[in-house]
Amino acid sequence: MSKPNKKRYNLATVRAQYAEAVGGEEVEFEGPGGKTFTMPHPMFAPSSWTKAVDDAETDEEIAEAMLGAEQYQAYIEAGGDPSDVNFIRMAAMEDMKGALKKGRPTRS
Repeated sequence: MSKPNKKRYNLATVRAQYAEAVGGEEVEFEGPGGKTFTMPHPMFAPSSWTKAVDDAETDEEIAEAMLGAEQYQAYIEAGGDPSDVNFIRMAAMEDMKGALKKGRPTRS
């Protein structure tokens, strides 16, 4: 039995609103030499990505889990420091907290 005036959410719409609020489902950053790298936004990352990052123990393992093997290799070859990659995840999470503190992710 439905309640009068109860709002019904559309999953695709809500997901799109949150993606817009946090800047997209991927995080893009400029690394050494101006090269661009991407990783899933922590809010939208698949559970396999989150588990791989959480299970990683060293900076190298964490960076490779976050970027994937191919991008990690390119990042290292460009002179990147594996310990710096986690700063991108932390920045994305901080930005997400700020965007979501306002209540609704986007205006209707």
